[in-house]
Amino acid sequence: MNGCDDTVGGRAAPRNPVSIERHPRYGRNVTSRPVRAGRIPVTRLTPALPDPRWNPKAFSGEVVPFRATVFREGHDLVGAMLVLTSPSGVKQRHRMTAGAAGTDRWEAKVRLDELGTWRWRVTGFGDEVGTWVHDAEVKIDAGVDVELMYEIGARLAERAAKEAGRPAAVRKRLKAYAAALRETEAAASARRALLEDPVLEEFRARPLARLTTDSEEHEILVERRRAGVGSWYEFFPRSEGARRLKKDGSWKSGTFRTAQRRLDGVAAMGFDVVYLPPIHPIGFAFRKGPNNTLTPGPFDPGSPWAIGAATGGHDAIHPDLGTLADFRAFVRRAAALGIEIALDLALQASPDHPWVTEHPEWFTTLPDGTIAYAENPPKKYQDIYPVNFDDDFEGLVVEVTRIVRHWMKQGVRIFRVDNPHTKPLAFWERLIGDINATDPDVVFLAEAFTRPAMMHALAMVGFQQSYSYFTWRNTKAELEEFLTSVSQETADFMRPNLFVNTPDILTEYLQFGGPAAFTVRATIAATAGATWGVYSGFELFESVARPGAEEAIDNEKYEYKPRDFAKAEADGRSLGLYLGILNRIRADHPALGQLRNIRFYYSDDDSVLVYSKHLEGRFIEGHGPDDHDTILVVANVDPHSVRETTVHLDLPAIDLPEGGTFEVEDLVTGDRWEWGEHNYVRLDAFTQPVHILRVIRGAE
Repeated sequence: MNGCDDTVGGRAAPRNPVSIERHPRYGRNVTSRPVRAGRIPVTRLTPALPDPRWNPKAFSGEVVPFRATVFREGHDLVGAMLVLTSPSGVKQRHRMTAGAAGTDRWEAKVRLDELGTWRWRVTGFGDEVGTWVHDAEVKIDAGVDVELMYEIGARLAERAAKEAGRPAAVRKRLKAYAAALRETEAAASARRALLEDPVLEEFRARPLARLTTDSEEHEILVERRRAGVGSWYEFFPRSEGARRLKKDGSWKSGTFRTAQRRLDGVAAMGFDVVYLPPIHPIGFAFRKGPNNTLTPGPFDPGSPWAIGAATGGHDAIHPDLGTLADFRAFVRRAAALGIEIALDLALQASPDHPWVTEHPEWFTTLPDGTIAYAENPPKKYQDIYPVNFDDDFEGLVVEVTRIVRHWMKQGVRIFRVDNPHTKPLAFWERLIGDINATDPDVVFLAEAFTRPAMMHALAMVGFQQSYSYFTWRNTKAELEEFLTSVSQETADFMRPNLFVNTPDILTEYLQFGGPAAFTVRATIAATAGATWGVYSGFELFESVARPGAEEAIDNEKYEYKPRDFAKAEADGRSLGLYLGILNRIRADHPALGQLRNIRFYYSDDDSVLVYSKHLEGRFIEGHGPDDHDTILVVANVDPHSVRETTVHLDLPAIDLPEGGTFEVEDLVTGDRWEWGEHNYVRLDAFTQPVHILRVIRGAE
């Protein structure tokens, strides 16, 4: 395939016929249906979405596997070439490699860095040189048609030497190669060795082929790296610096200025995104009290998700938190620490929201004249009115776009969207599409714990990230199935953010698993996915649930919850140092910044999870082609026991020789061991339930 044009073997690659042909047959005109298969069929191209109305996507720096099925009739060999065009118009060509024998699947992995829409196609071709080498090896070794095979090879080399697209030095070598093939006086071993001559490598980049077929052109959107890679930390700014006044028991709320002090601790743990629940005025009507009760006291602050009061709605800041200038200062301080601020976008209103009187058409009025409040049976949210999109869709698009752009002007480029599955899909496609058309760096995270069809559709229409069911996947079998699904089956369009807990979710695993459960969950989230997150209090092992609910007692959604992180650290009751180690390991090892590269291995114990994250050196800046980055994670997912078992690795899968030995280093303890295909491990849930191992290559 030549330099910068669309050719295979120096000739223009023919396109597939698509028009209807009319021609005489048996004395009458016959109409032929268009032939779509092509001479060398190219089918089942990925990355692709379940619905072709939307395009797949990747994030900057992601290594994307491009695949296609390419085959032909008979026994002659075929090849496949990936042709990529970057958003700036630069063309790349990558020879695809064959997959498992008999599958006819071909693959080329490419790191995509440039932001924007890439165009790509696959060219299938008859591999004439490959076919000749295969046939010649068989026949010459058998003493059949020896001179004929050498002559066929010589003519192929001469034909390639005439192609103007090949460099002059290569054309000269090909002519010499043709002459050598015809040298009948040469030793038989010398001529036979020509079938492995390095000059044949020329045909990898520029194949020789008369028969070619191009697939249709496809697109893939590459978004900024934060759309796919990040470490999130959630906290309520009103709790940071909050204090109870002794005189009357009332509370002094934390502010953006007091919350700034927490940013230093978050940065020290290595988190690069801070997510804030709604920061807007909170309604008073039907305000909830502690633990979601209907009887609030005079000093209860209410749920931040009950948005709107006389002081404003979604474009306002709660007066207790400070001013817009205070918020901008908070954002600037975060940026100075390398942290982005993610803001909650919750499209709902308290009964006191200005929308209720200004736009009653945005809500559902019941036959008795009341406005319907939110419900998720058996949960009731009397303090929240859901928005009805059916009576003024355009008006809501305009208003929400205005709100989003308002916060963008304050420095926010990430929005965590609350319950997007309760709003029309078309609304999100329109909103995100309009925002990203002018500001492609803005990221939207879908907080949708719902049916797969809706979760997948939200990702397809534009959401860059998605909450997932990781929180409830705890056993080895559950985790293998879940992580395989999100890294392979849906990775072309859906990026999971592996939150370990939320204000609404405190799983039984964390309630009863003790510190080991927190350690294991954090480790798997931080190493198995490219994006993960924790909600404040996780590092303090907060595990007491409200009776009958899967959420923490004295839930911060309904009250202030100041925490003494420094004292917990001093008393040895904090996981903060370990979370910092996890994020440092993520920063040091680019293999952990990929989604699609996880691979699972067998262990003899059903409670010991084993997987690798492997990235080839050719995809890592500053690394040589053999300087790979490989992390092995071995986790005891039973937080109540000691497990001793043997783990079994597939060494070629991580570019190590089969049957060989190598050294690993535990990145938490610094211990080193010699490993091979089969390795004994002992994981004590009460001391060290997890190994995070670096594979050491070469002398260190």
